[in-house]
Amino acid sequence: MTPLHEASIHVHLHTIGVHTLLCVLFALLTAGSNACAAVLQRKAAAQVSSDRSMRISLIADLIRRRVWLAGIGMVIVAAVAQAAALATGPIALVQPIFIIELPVTLVLAALANHNRAALRQLPWTAIALTTASLGAGLAVAQPSGAIDSAQNTSWVLVLLASALFEAVLIITATGAKGEPRAALLGLAAACGYALTAALMKNAMADLGEGAVQFFTNWHIYATAAVGVGSLFLLQNALQAGSLVASQPMLTVGDALISISYGVTLYSEGLRDGWWLVPEIVALAAIIVGCVQIAKSPLAAETSGLATETASTVLLSS
Repeated sequence: MTPLHEASIHVHLHTIGVHTLLCVLFALLTAGSNACAAVLQRKAAAQVSSDRSMRISLIADLIRRRVWLAGIGMVIVAAVAQAAALATGPIALVQPIFIIELPVTLVLAALANHNRAALRQLPWTAIALTTASLGAGLAVAQPSGAIDSAQNTSWVLVLLASALFEAVLIITATGAKGEPRAALLGLAAACGYALTAALMKNAMADLGEGAVQFFTNWHIYATAAVGVGSLFLLQNALQAGSLVASQPMLTVGDALISISYGVTLYSEGLRDGWWLVPEIVALAAIIVGCVQIAKSPLAAETSGLATETASTVLLSS
């Protein structure tokens, strides 16, 4: 092997390493911003009467509340960070990192109310298990992407399947109440956010080809439309029941559905063969950790992270 060839390989591997590091950092920033947004939006949504569920008036009421607007501000920060993450790495790497939103959300909820007792009651062992399992699972799976832009024929099939899945979830949720309703709408929001990420990745590829390509292609407009729809579903999930019912479905569902989008649309791959064994073990550990986190006193309140009064909303103690 010539020195020039060795040098080119070294530069290529160095570029991959830098891109992966940036991807992970932006994904972590996205997860933290989304967790902050969830706490703020849940606090605002708990003040709204339940008879506004699944109505535009729900958003009209929320938009007059400063705490909800602050949450939307964090959503915008998360969107920018997510776009940067997707531009530097595969969906199958970016979206699973968002699983840590659940423990971060609960920690932020306790901190927001200066609730030291709740912090002590959090299942830190389960939080450590979830975080470590996520890191180990991603290290073992080594998600990789083959293409940056998906074919329109693939998009047609994915959009049809996603629309059918969303319709089933929403129709089922309309006949449910309380926690089941929140869980179903949380999963519907997860599908929407996963689809938003897939569309955003294609839009970022369009941007790489120039502003004209970016604005004349349909991906960026579909990203905005699906993102707004997902936000609407999330608000209804948060308003329907506790955060523990919607957040696990949102985070874990987002990760798993995103991986399927990455494989289907962008030919992304995970290690297979015997590597599937540690991957499944890591996934099982993540699920166990999420379940244990969901049992924490802060998350398990039937009214969610907020208790409602006539004029104020306080995080539960």
